[in-house]
Amino acid sequence: MDNTEISSDLKLKRDQAGLVVAVIQDAQTRDILMVGYMNDEAFEKTRSTGLVHFFSRSRQKLWCKGETSGNTLAVESVRLDCDQDAILVLATPAGPTCHTGATSCFFRELDGDALVTVKT
Repeated sequence: MDNTEISSDLKLKRDQAGLVVAVIQDAQTRDILMVGYMNDEAFEKTRSTGLVHFFSRSRQKLWCKGETSGNTLAVESVRLDCDQDAILVLATPAGPTCHTGATSCFFRELDGDALVTVKT
């Protein structure tokens, strides 16, 4: 049985700055790689180019993940949550995702009040 429902009801809900949180998940391992924000332009560039784009809140500009490092994120699929206020991108990374060189930005675990580095 096919559980696919086709809908043209794409209505992203943005915050006051016009942004939507975007969670990036490894398409193969299902590990969460990073979280960023997309405005309409970043969302459309992600969809049209097949590479993950974000809007940098600190630099106030659009950027493509990996544009300087070469560690891009190739889009496998884009999903929206039930309220359309969060985006989940399943992607294939070309190298480490975190700017620190870690596979994932989530390489530290809270242990009491201490942050402990874990293998990613």
